[in-house]
Amino acid sequence: MPLYEYECRECGRTFEAFVTAERTAGCPGCGSANLAKLLSSPGMVGVGSGAQPKDSGFPAGSCGAGGASCACRAGGYN
Repeated sequence: MPLYEYECRECGRTFEAFVTAERTAGCPGCGSANLAKLLSSPGMVGVGSGAQPKDSGFPAGSCGAGGASCACRAGGYN
């Protein structure tokens, strides 16, 4: 779903807005449609600040597969 970051040219407020062909963005502070779309880093839907990656039991950066071609086997992490 397209979630964009904008800065209002009228009041300077920055905000995110869900935009579709039927739905346009408007500043939640002053209601202006005079907006500048900002370049922002991609985010992940459903991952909040409290979410932690699941611990696989393998060292960071390892493949965790344990197969014959696994680089982890050479490091003793099988």
